[in-house]
Amino acid sequence: MMAELPVLYSFRRCPYAMRARMALHASGTICALREVKLAAKPAELLAASPKGTVPVLVPQTGRAIDESIDIMRWALARNDPEGWLAADDPELIAQIDGPFKHHLDRYKYPSRFAACDPLEHRAAAFAILQGLDARLDAQANLCGETRSLADIASFPFIRQFANHDRGWFDAQPLPCLQRWLQRHLASALFAAIMDKYKPWQAGDAPVIFPG
Repeated sequence: MMAELPVLYSFRRCPYAMRARMALHASGTICALREVKLAAKPAELLAASPKGTVPVLVPQTGRAIDESIDIMRWALARNDPEGWLAADDPELIAQIDGPFKHHLDRYKYPSRFAACDPLEHRAAAFAILQGLDARLDAQANLCGETRSLADIASFPFIRQFANHDRGWFDAQPLPCLQRWLQRHLASALFAAIMDKYKPWQAGDAPVIFPG
């Protein structure tokens, strides 16, 4: 049976891997999870996806899927009990994955970029969050009253932004977004996908996810 399960290469703290795990969990897709130590990537991961990033899902049949949003849609196409795909907002997700992630990286890791002013990038990311806060003023989640693909795809990156300077973030006039973030942080789904695992090595007993 284990050989028939999809294999998921993941890293617990990676926001891309977080959103993939949440979609897999919500869809009820059972996988063999392989936690990756990014400083020592296993050869099996690189064979499945030479770019060597996580997450990577290796299905029972077909090619490996090495983009987190594609893993989410693959899982939900198999089973979508909460109807997340009905609120798939590609434009919003592209804003998070594109401009917001661009500014988030330069705010959080300014030393990695030449002539980088982290406060300038914090302000640019904050402007995007102001738009989301206004959107959430009229509804509990980004595409309506119930959580959807847009929420789960965006949440790990907004969490990362907030956690970089939580005192500053909590003091900002983003009441709707702050409530939204806290609700997703406190969700049973998020708790369920944040278990800790030791890095996988060939020959290890399979780790079944969700566990």
